[in-house]
Amino acid sequence: MVAQTATLGIAAIATAGVIVRPWRVPEAVWATAGAVLLVALGLVPMPSAIQGVAKGMDVYLFLTGMMMLAELARREGFFDWLAMIAVRQAHGSGHRLFLLIYAVGTLVTILLSNDATAVVLTPAVCAAARAAKAEPLPYLFICAFIANAASFVLPISNPANLVVFGPQMPSLAAWLLRFLLPSIASILITFLMLRVALRASIPGMIRTDLPQVSLSRGGRLAALGISVTALGLLAASALDRPLGLPTFLAGLATAALILIGNRESPWPLMKGVSWGVLPLVAGLFVLVEALERTGAVRALADLVATHAAHSPLGAAVGVGATIAIACNLANNLPVGLIAGSATSLVVLPSGVANAALIGVDIGPNLSITGSLATLLWLAALRREGQSVGALQFLELGAIVMPPALLGALALAIWPHV
Repeated sequence: MVAQTATLGIAAIATAGVIVRPWRVPEAVWATAGAVLLVALGLVPMPSAIQGVAKGMDVYLFLTGMMMLAELARREGFFDWLAMIAVRQAHGSGHRLFLLIYAVGTLVTILLSNDATAVVLTPAVCAAARAAKAEPLPYLFICAFIANAASFVLPISNPANLVVFGPQMPSLAAWLLRFLLPSIASILITFLMLRVALRASIPGMIRTDLPQVSLSRGGRLAALGISVTALGLLAASALDRPLGLPTFLAGLATAALILIGNRESPWPLMKGVSWGVLPLVAGLFVLVEALERTGAVRALADLVATHAAHSPLGAAVGVGATIAIACNLANNLPVGLIAGSATSLVVLPSGVANAALIGVDIGPNLSITGSLATLLWLAALRREGQSVGALQFLELGAIVMPPALLGALALAIWPHV
């Protein structure tokens, strides 16, 4: 009993540190410190900790590949080139630029994942807003919110989808049957709520006299690398293959082509990648492994199964709402891991499983640390000299997230209970 209490306490403190970042200590420090402390106190045996870290291998490869692609694209001017195209297509309208960025963000999230939207699109949007002489923040918020709102159109749209379903992943056709309409509802409602909430800060007119920007050879290679990655992820999803290795290999190959062509050292590229994300994710995997050892996950699974047997509709709504809130208290990666572990232990109606996934994917749009994608977005903002406070994000999230969650849950649950 003492060991269980200590484990839960350490996990809670480490997770709180990740969310609040007291004394501006990086998120990764809190997650890894919690994991190390659990092992040092013997609450998690070293083999179990290694097993927990190993579970995230596909995620590490995926994130590394995406971060390399993003840094290459930024360094080679691909984002600046995209920015000029977006601003020109807006024809001087700040509202049209808002719509264009939202549409692009939706496509990037669907085809490259929500983490790619946070890592790859955020610098491009910042460049577009600066080129248009517009305040970047309203447009940057799009990257954070659409990264979660569109993250369950396809299984590849969010690595958390793979974590939640695991070996029980539906086929691509079955996935679309279950989640396409809820995804459309989430995307449209999120856009409408963002548009209303940010209407006062979106400029009516933006700059149109922009200089011509040509894409360099390195920029073209970066664009090719991103395109090949998108195709590879679609193929891997259709074949039910892991996403991490093809993403990593695509990033590595793109980096090799560009660096060799430019005769550059790889060290500046390596310095530009946010490596702290990887120990953050590894630490979270160990924390979840510790929670599983306490029996809390099994107890949670049995509780959900009991409620689902008596009231599938009530259980589905309760699971979706509870997980959505939990993501904002503990981040959607550990919550998704726990939800995936719990749902794999018992047989649940498909409506309940659908609700769990939607809670993991949309719920994080309430707070600034609700999802890994939003944490990556924050890191990208800092690189661009921008900052967003927790209260500022919460005020916007409280307007945007609940209607989108309710709309998606309604369409995901009702046909399946």
